[in-house]
Amino acid sequence: MAAFLQWRRFVFFDKETVKDAGDNGKNFVLPVGISACDSGRGHINKLHMDGQIWFLTRSLQLSSFQAYKLRVTHLYQLKQHSILVTVGQDEQGINPLVKVWNPDKRDSGNPLCTRIFPAIPGNKPTEVSCLSVHENLNFMAIGFTDGSVVLTKGDITRDRHSKTLTLHEGTCPITGLAFRQQSKVTHLFVATLEKVHCYTLSVKEYPKLELDTHGCALRCSALTDPSQDSQFIVAGDECVYLYQPDERGPCFAFDGHKLLAHWHRGYLLLLTRDTKSPNKSEFGSRETSPSEKQILTIYDLDNKFIAYSASFDDIIDVLAEWGSFYILTRDGKMFVLQEKDTQTKLEVSFRSQKNLFVMAINLAKSQHLDSDGLSEIFRQYGDHLYVKGDHDGAIQQYIRTIRKLEPSYVIRKFLDAQRIHNLTAYLQALHRQSLANADHTTLLLNCYTKLKDSSKLEEFIKSSESEVHFDVEIAIKVLRQAGYHSHAVFLAERHQHHKWYLKIQLEDLKNYQEALRYIGRLPFDQAESNMKRYGKTLMHHVPDGTTLLLKGLCTDYQPSRDAMERDSLDRGPAVAKKANSEEFISVFANNPRELRAFLEHMIEVEPFSSQGVYDTLLELRLQDWAHEQDSERKKVLQGAALSLLRSDNTVFDKALVLCQMHNFKEGVLYLYEKGKLYQQIMHYHMQNEEYGKVVEACKRYGDQEVCLWEQALGYFARKEEDCKAYISQVLEHIDQNNLMPPLLVVQTLAHNSTATLSVIKDYLINKLQRESQQIEDDERKIRQYREETAHLRAEIQELRSSAKIFQKTKCSMCNSPLELPSVHFLCSHSFHQHCFESYAESEAECPTCTPENRKVMDMLRAQDQKRDLHDHFTRQLRCSNDGFSVVADYFGRGVFNKLTLVTDPPGSKVGVGSLEADLQRDLLIHTKRNT
Repeated sequence: MAAFLQWRRFVFFDKETVKDAGDNGKNFVLPVGISACDSGRGHINKLHMDGQIWFLTRSLQLSSFQAYKLRVTHLYQLKQHSILVTVGQDEQGINPLVKVWNPDKRDSGNPLCTRIFPAIPGNKPTEVSCLSVHENLNFMAIGFTDGSVVLTKGDITRDRHSKTLTLHEGTCPITGLAFRQQSKVTHLFVATLEKVHCYTLSVKEYPKLELDTHGCALRCSALTDPSQDSQFIVAGDECVYLYQPDERGPCFAFDGHKLLAHWHRGYLLLLTRDTKSPNKSEFGSRETSPSEKQILTIYDLDNKFIAYSASFDDIIDVLAEWGSFYILTRDGKMFVLQEKDTQTKLEVSFRSQKNLFVMAINLAKSQHLDSDGLSEIFRQYGDHLYVKGDHDGAIQQYIRTIRKLEPSYVIRKFLDAQRIHNLTAYLQALHRQSLANADHTTLLLNCYTKLKDSSKLEEFIKSSESEVHFDVEIAIKVLRQAGYHSHAVFLAERHQHHKWYLKIQLEDLKNYQEALRYIGRLPFDQAESNMKRYGKTLMHHVPDGTTLLLKGLCTDYQPSRDAMERDSLDRGPAVAKKANSEEFISVFANNPRELRAFLEHMIEVEPFSSQGVYDTLLELRLQDWAHEQDSERKKVLQGAALSLLRSDNTVFDKALVLCQMHNFKEGVLYLYEKGKLYQQIMHYHMQNEEYGKVVEACKRYGDQEVCLWEQALGYFARKEEDCKAYISQVLEHIDQNNLMPPLLVVQTLAHNSTATLSVIKDYLINKLQRESQQIEDDERKIRQYREETAHLRAEIQELRSSAKIFQKTKCSMCNSPLELPSVHFLCSHSFHQHCFESYAESEAECPTCTPENRKVMDMLRAQDQKRDLHDHFTRQLRCSNDGFSVVADYFGRGVFNKLTLVTDPPGSKVGVGSLEADLQRDLLIHTKRNT
């Protein structure tokens, strides 16, 4: 039970007298004789004793219609529907009628009456005491003075779709009715002068529950809104009770004789008789003396304060409409109570007494103030407590301003070392709401370290991953800087900040073995990147383990796991990944032994490793070969190096440079031969003055590059030593293959002082003999060609000057005796007509002479095509050792004397020039003659 005497009083409503704007601002006057009122749907409804119902609009426009012939006793306006239910009398006596009106529809200018039925419980006429209608239009309850309640179920606007029954019977008059709808369950509260009952209308039997043995007077009950769980209010003279459908709720000790109870928007309105006024008590007596004083009090039950209290004269009713309370008095006046806005109410509460922040907060919540407004109240409350020195209380209020108030406003107030625990609490709240930035995390961890509160620090960093509300990387940095390396390592490992974990282990804790183990547990991509970053450091301190990890990383990497983790992950084969081994060679910069083991493992496991792997391994093997003193071991290393070169996996240029740097002769010569650098091979032997190797190289590679012999001759010619034997071998090969002109040979050897004429005597004799023999052969061919030419000219002349007699008797094709028709050619070949047509390719050519003629024509045609190949001639002349032969060859092809074939014009004389042309033409063309 709450005593209202301790409740604070405020004036949260402004009282004004309603003025008539159309009557020069005079007070608005109500119609005389109003007995009851209700409101809703934008109207204030008032009933008159003569049976009229008045409607008052917001603009103070009055309208009325005749609802009953005698009087109207009750009316009920639904809030969600334009339906008005009234109770009144059309005849003298006790004969109340219920009428249902629809003000939106009109009948002869009046609201449409949709239903009329008598309000009589059973067969006993009695007066109606109260009325209530459910907002879904399916229930209507009528209370009577004889203690009975009649329930109408169904559509209350129609007779056909509803039925009426007596729900409650008793001896005590019914003083209050209210429907409560919760989900799909409907309850009806029934209040009498002595008791409070509740009926469950959702159940077929309508079970009844007696809630209390205290009742209330007429109009002293109400139903709260759903925000207050739709509780039934009963205002007795000593207390105000709240009821749930199954039990009695809280009780408030508001004493005084209650005349009226209303509930609207979280406020409880009670009208009580002033204690100085004379008592009135009878049921149903609403008449008051003209001098009676009444007190209207508005309570806020949630926040437990009185929002308004004032004295009035003879109130008829209090109605809530248009966001305000309207008070109707019997002297015809109407007052309006307008609620102050929330900000004004807060200011009033702050001015009243400075420690009412808690009440102001509750008030703001009940008024549904937005979060910005609430945050401002929390800030003012926190400032108030901070000034008073209550820093613990202040920080709690500041925590409630998070998301609205800038954190720096609070942090600056608590930077003093003596208030560090308050600052810690605020920063923790920031992190819990995931609103902390990097600076906040840094400051909170510094607070933990300054307080040396290891338990809080561990609780902060060891919270579950779903509860982490801070920047993990910033936390790691701060812990590392403060020297809490173990905490930083734990945080880095838990949240998989691999870079920071390894940095702390290697740079701060110097725990190289643990860092290597950690990398071995990482996924492939992370392990690869971290080995590139920290590989040199690990190789310096843990060479064997690092080499082993790199071998696995570059071949078939599988992250290492403990037994339990391995069992949980053994569900299928993982996809193996391989790193590029060439990228890790730099890790072994100061560890050649481990590098050699790594590279040899790579080419053994991965024969198709990158060329960089083979090049680096070749360099290591050449270094070992160069520094080895044992001859047997040196041979083994030489074979190992050569095997790498023969594998064709090294880069040619790099391998050649390495072999030259280490003076690895076998490797250099192998690479020269592999690259077809035959001149380089010979030059290599020349540099080392290996005369026999020079001649051997010429014999071996001279067929590919004939200039080797010329270079060898020049090399030996420049030597002042006695090289007659080698010169003789070179000259012999030059002579056999006619590689150099004799004059050039003589000029080359003229520079050698040790080379005498005896050295080239045999060469010159052989050369002169071959030249003489060649001259004789050429002269013999010339004589032969002249004789053949003379014979051909004679034959041509004979053909021109005398008739040709065809005397052949056999066919040149089938050797059968010739028969007419036959074909004869000037070349003395004759054919049967059918043989000629079967074998001849052209009618103008002899089939027998055609192949030979075609060869000659092809030769002429080829010579003609090659006459203009000047670039080819120039290149061949420049590259040839015997330029005279090249010129003679092209001269013979007619490059310098272009050949032209002409025919004899009709009637012309045969001259010398035309004779040669005719000779060529007649040699190639034979005229066909038919006989």
